[in-house]
Amino acid sequence: MSSFLARAAQPRIRVFIIAFWLIAIFACFGFNLPGKFSDAERNESSSYLPADAESTQALEATKRLQGGEQAALVVVYRREGGLTPQDRVQIQRDLAELNRLDYPQLQQGRDGRVFHRAAVAQDGSAVLVTGNITSDGESETIADPVQDARDIAGRGEGGLEVAVTGPAGYSADAIKVFEQINGSLVGAAFLLVFVLLIFIYRSPILLWFPLIAVAFAEIATRGLGWALTEAGVTVNGQSSSILSVLVLGAGTDYALLLVARYREELRRHEGRQEAMTRALRSAGPAIFASGMTVIAALLTLSVAELNSTASLGPIGALGIAVAMLSMLTFLPATLVLAPRGVFWPRVPHVGDEGEDATHGRWRRAAERIAVHPRRVWIGTAAILLVMALGNLAYNDSLTTGNGFRDDVESVEGQELIDASFPGGANAPTEIVVADPQRARATAAAVRRVEGVADVRPALAGSDGVLLNAVLEGDPYDKDTFALVPEIRQAAHRAGGEGTLVGGASAVEYDVREANKHDAKLIVPLTLLVVLVVLILLLRALVAPLILTATVVLSFAAALGVGFVVFDVVFGFPGSSPDLALFAFVFLVALGIDYNIFLMARVREESQRHGAREGMLRGLAVTGGVITSAGVVLAGTFLVLAVLPLVFLTEIGFVVAFGVLLDTLVVRSILVPALVFDIGAKIWWPSTLASTIDHRRAPGPGATAYSTDR
Repeated sequence: MSSFLARAAQPRIRVFIIAFWLIAIFACFGFNLPGKFSDAERNESSSYLPADAESTQALEATKRLQGGEQAALVVVYRREGGLTPQDRVQIQRDLAELNRLDYPQLQQGRDGRVFHRAAVAQDGSAVLVTGNITSDGESETIADPVQDARDIAGRGEGGLEVAVTGPAGYSADAIKVFEQINGSLVGAAFLLVFVLLIFIYRSPILLWFPLIAVAFAEIATRGLGWALTEAGVTVNGQSSSILSVLVLGAGTDYALLLVARYREELRRHEGRQEAMTRALRSAGPAIFASGMTVIAALLTLSVAELNSTASLGPIGALGIAVAMLSMLTFLPATLVLAPRGVFWPRVPHVGDEGEDATHGRWRRAAERIAVHPRRVWIGTAAILLVMALGNLAYNDSLTTGNGFRDDVESVEGQELIDASFPGGANAPTEIVVADPQRARATAAAVRRVEGVADVRPALAGSDGVLLNAVLEGDPYDKDTFALVPEIRQAAHRAGGEGTLVGGASAVEYDVREANKHDAKLIVPLTLLVVLVVLILLLRALVAPLILTATVVLSFAAALGVGFVVFDVVFGFPGSSPDLALFAFVFLVALGIDYNIFLMARVREESQRHGAREGMLRGLAVTGGVITSAGVVLAGTFLVLAVLPLVFLTEIGFVVAFGVLLDTLVVRSILVPALVFDIGAKIWWPSTLASTIDHRRAPGPGATAYSTDR
């Protein structure tokens, strides 16, 4: 493996590599593949739903009845104390103008009109005007009519409150957010990486090599990502955003590790090719193992029931694979071609060790840990366990209705509806009764369920009858979701086996149930994958088990702190039900990354210097670069935290905090303390466990040099 990876430094091969990447990037731009990838995003309901959920089946049945997936566009007019005659004139004028909108996706009724006055509040304080949009999966299908409706309805005058909401309104607001994210996220992440590389390298030239390599990886990933969408993989705004962060963060991490080892080798070898060859042979396998661990962990998401979770698996794995490939091929090929001067002002020269890494601050930190290792790891583990107690504050009340950080019109409209109508008037629960003869009985049975305000027929066709059940509560509220099982039970009993219950509340309920299933399946599968990779890499059993346990503890601590911060500091309404699953996969896979970087070097050093000295030297030479990599990765994920969706803010904060916790505490303190305490047995059952301690290690005052001298 190491010899194969080292070929990127060879003259003919590196020229081929650079030419290959340049052609690939020009092809991506020439065919506008990144743009096609963005256009392929699907943010409609079906892109998130479990394939076999009842709400998915109901959606398909409803589409057959309605001639496509329809989303209600609801305009609510409300005045506290009652609508005035002037208000009613404005409503009538707006209604006439709304019906002049010319969009083929607007569904006409029997009278030829699209918009109708659907309901008047009993106290006369509000009126609902509704229309239906037939979606074809393209963002503009929903976004454009909703925006025109908002332009027509305006904001009201003299105390009249007006808002455009409904499922179409919520979708339009989500589409607007994701469209803003696509450009601003990548730009902000690149700017952050640029600034961090300036501080890390303190060189105006060197930083451009990893920056260009990671930019190429981002472009190539989106080009290949479009090919995946053509093959049937669903991509939505959520997975697209996370993909960019993964590529930029992980790619920069791999670049930092390789450049650090290359700089180290340049201080020992005059030829740049020889230095890069040795750097690739030593750091390349660790980078490859790290990338494969993350890829394998992300691919476990592919078995998820939830479509939005499953889609992130292949897309995320592709991003990590391309980033790893770029850093193991394009980056070393370009660095070898450049003179040593690219490291200016700290140019490495042969024999000039500068501040010897094995005698720097990380060596001193390791020696302090080695004095009382058991006391250190027990104390550190206890602190992490206290942090993990924050998981008791878990609250999964985050929903579609409260998932925006900023004020959006669809949410404001729902609040107006709640004040004058049953909350479900905005998005009724849809019941498809296959047997028309049983539709009346089904409506009566569902109407008797506590929490259901009314049930009325909406549409009849050859495939059955569509009933709309208006729920008393907010259809996007967690308490309302709890009504779905009882509604289904009543509907199935009265309507027969072919009866299906869907709609907004049912979708949210099914998503949460699927997420519970996915967590039970993916969490142990991810742990198994990570453990197997570590066993193969370290050729031991004790070390992989301990390393896996430390990242799980780190994950629990990060998530616990996150739940407390979301409630106390940010005041969020709750957390997304899939937050813990995503955070687990990212933190375990990425946390293992740093342990791989550390322990691969510790194993290398231990073979020559013994277990204790190997740990001292391993932490000393990797401490700085791994900490820098952790800061970069945390920073890129933290970019998600500034975006206007609560879920992305939460996942960004938890992963960023978890990466820093893992980098600064787990990998720098907890793992070294455990290795010092366990000693050579950490490598059991490898022969290393019984041989390294018999080798003579330098004494406390001896000078330690690199093992590659």
